[in-house]
Amino acid sequence: MTKQIRQLDRVVIRFAGDSGDGMQLTGDRFTSETAQLGNDISTLPNFPAEIRAPAGTLPGVSSFQVHFADYDILTPGDAPNVLVAMNPAALKANLADLPRGADIIVNTDEFTRRNLAKVGYTTSPLDDDSLAGYVVHPVALTSMTVGALAEHEVSKKDAERAKNMFALGLLSWMYSRPYESTLRFLERKFAARPELVAANVAAFRAGWNFGETTDSFSVRYEVKPAKMLPGTYRNITGNAALSLGLVAAGVRSGLPVFLGAYPITPASDILHELSKHKRLGVVTMQAEDEIAAVGAALGASYGGALGVTTTSGPGVALKSETISLAVALELPLVIVDVQRAGPSTGMPTKTEQADLNMALYGRHGEAPVAVIAPKSPSDCFHAALEAARIALTYRTPVILLSDNYVANGSEPWLLPDVESLPDLRVEFASAPNGEDGTTFLPYLRDPETLARPWAVPGTPGLEHRIGGLEKADRTGDISYDPANHDFMVRTRAARIETIPVPDVEVDDPDGDARVLVLGWGSTYGPIGAACRGLRQRGLSVAQAHLRHLAPMPANLGEVLRSYERVVIPEMNLGQLAHVVRAKYLVDAIGYNQVRGLPFTAAELETMLEEVLKNV
Repeated sequence: MTKQIRQLDRVVIRFAGDSGDGMQLTGDRFTSETAQLGNDISTLPNFPAEIRAPAGTLPGVSSFQVHFADYDILTPGDAPNVLVAMNPAALKANLADLPRGADIIVNTDEFTRRNLAKVGYTTSPLDDDSLAGYVVHPVALTSMTVGALAEHEVSKKDAERAKNMFALGLLSWMYSRPYESTLRFLERKFAARPELVAANVAAFRAGWNFGETTDSFSVRYEVKPAKMLPGTYRNITGNAALSLGLVAAGVRSGLPVFLGAYPITPASDILHELSKHKRLGVVTMQAEDEIAAVGAALGASYGGALGVTTTSGPGVALKSETISLAVALELPLVIVDVQRAGPSTGMPTKTEQADLNMALYGRHGEAPVAVIAPKSPSDCFHAALEAARIALTYRTPVILLSDNYVANGSEPWLLPDVESLPDLRVEFASAPNGEDGTTFLPYLRDPETLARPWAVPGTPGLEHRIGGLEKADRTGDISYDPANHDFMVRTRAARIETIPVPDVEVDDPDGDARVLVLGWGSTYGPIGAACRGLRQRGLSVAQAHLRHLAPMPANLGEVLRSYERVVIPEMNLGQLAHVVRAKYLVDAIGYNQVRGLPFTAAELETMLEEVLKNV
């Protein structure tokens, strides 16, 4: 059957089903196929907050959204063009996000009276007019998969589980995706059970062939590759990119990387990834709790390694005393906080930016640290390198503020030339530095960085005290002298404030914007997409984005004061806006949400249009 092929410039697809339906795997494989074709990509996985919610219920719905295009894109998309709903719960949980006219592919086998009742449907939405505004494609995914595998030596349960591969085959056909990598993936995943390899491959091919032969899908779509800088790319999540950034920091510094971590959503993947890189000098330890994890990491730094600990907001609270100890000891330490919705356990699988205040101020005493935040999944690699550079150069803890949106989202990443990465080599103290030539002064500072010497334990002649009690300037002796304490506190603060960081860059194409949108972390994509939309409509708006939050760029005050209005969208109740108001006396306008979801470009565009009208 010859079918029409239609060219599109962009598509947003959301796969949704029960947590056991394999939607994350399905979305990941579709994303990999799309990356192989050369489209620009941005993804948004959405996990259930409960470990095992009852099957077929709204709390158990898992989804994976992928946005791909033939041009540069900044977000996973505001609304899906296509929803694949594996059951009534998936349909009901996601229907409100769909624009009118969107395609809905539903697994009709799961629309039983019992499953409908679980989510409050009294009648099937497939039989009434509630879906009249959409293009509905009813497909018996489960029974067709079981039928396609009738000749295979697998149980009915295993055959039903393969329905996600049938759906993947159908969508891969619809959008002309290359599928060879998926077949190789299935061979690797089920290598120990050849019958499952054959069954899943057969299910995938059955889905592909169904699209090719059925009258239900008369159009096939193509999205051409995006124009990108030449080089080698791979699709990467934020957690994976951050992990590789830490590996690269170890290679470029010549130091072993030690990760002390306690599993916590959504940071655990960093522990999993780093544990694969022992041959590159990475040592990982899964500690018994958060306090032990950061203590081990600080001990590793004392011993001459790059100490790293990973966690989320609740873990940072537990680590705060040891982070303060690292401030007093003046040793390098990288603390990765993959933020999630709080307070307390909150919504552990949802995103938020509410740990900024804790990162800036959440320690006892005057204990300043450097704070940086990546703006996108691939930027996590460079942010991790920057965190390591600051920690090693200035002998300070650095908090790296990622979040669930960045950590689990993915995008194409241009593999860098290793030799182009910053040189992070460190000179350890090797001989006494006192004026008499025999004394070691552990707090005799470098006049440029204000960093103290880093002496590896056991180096002859460099014995010195460590611990949380205040140290005397230069000698490191325990000191209760008021003037010395004042001096040390101010010096530690100055060491952070004088770290040179790049100036903030302003994207103001016309040079006549009166409104500046300032963001940090993962708001970069939605803000950028909103500004792009406004400019396409002839409205002038400027955008600036902060990676360094402590210290802030030296030119930030001048930039802020050069615009009539400054708007700061944040996934919190205005934490950066409060800092900006206090530090720069600029009456910034906060735009805030704490829904566990990232901003959409459309809502920011609408908000900014109202601001522009009133300038």
